[in-house]
Amino acid sequence: MSRVWFITGASSGFGRAVAEAAVAAGDVVVGAARRTGALDGFVAAHPKQVQALRLDVTDLAAVETAVQDVVAWHGRIDVLVNNAGRTHVGAVEETTDAELRALFDLHVFGPAALVRAVLPHMRERRSGAIVQMSSVGGQLSSPGFGAYSGTKFALEGMSEALAAEVREFGIKVLIVEPGAFRTDLFDSGRAGASPELGAYAGTVGKTRRMVAESDGAQPGDPAKAAALILAALDAGHTPLRLPLGDDAVTGVLGHLDQVRGDVAGWEKRARATGFEGG
Repeated sequence: MSRVWFITGASSGFGRAVAEAAVAAGDVVVGAARRTGALDGFVAAHPKQVQALRLDVTDLAAVETAVQDVVAWHGRIDVLVNNAGRTHVGAVEETTDAELRALFDLHVFGPAALVRAVLPHMRERRSGAIVQMSSVGGQLSSPGFGAYSGTKFALEGMSEALAAEVREFGIKVLIVEPGAFRTDLFDSGRAGASPELGAYAGTVGKTRRMVAESDGAQPGDPAKAAALILAALDAGHTPLRLPLGDDAVTGVLGHLDQVRGDVAGWEKRARATGFEGG
């Protein structure tokens, strides 16, 4: 039986790539986006498999209604893909409360609301999968990406607990950590940026230039990434985390080595911080 996918941010990038892979596999896709016009051609090409749904994931009341609508249309949601998102560049000092809260609304509170909305249906059926589109920035960070990585770290921490909570109900959780893929994430019209103070030109300035110069030249192929996401979901053992791209795999493994080195260097003294004789 074909699966029913509910994919946010489905109009472009990874959301669109995963939607196309799911359709190619014979599945049904409800693609959610703030502006559904970009999905018109996709819907017209696959009218029996694709529906567009207007949704802003930061509108928590609309999230609940959207999930209820999809379940009413198709009877179930087999795979939720929390993909809607955008990047942001700015030093921690440069990033305002409003900018930070907006990112958390989009990358954390929206996905959390969608998870809460779909889980009762998945638990009742004792099956389902939740795909959390994180980033290599959910495992490590760099100058200028503090706010963005902060949201992805939060998403990953929540998802790790979620995976342990829902496993007994036959529900899978997959955290996807892409590196640099040729999506519109770095498009100048979409990428957020805090005003520059001038103090961080030597660090954050490099990140700002990288974002501007690499747009459209990223090495990662979203179609290949989408195919691997489907393969991971179909595997007998679905990994909790799936870094995507040579840069992401290298970065995550290097970061794990760094963490291990930090812990090992202070291990003896860190272990000896308990009460004497306790």
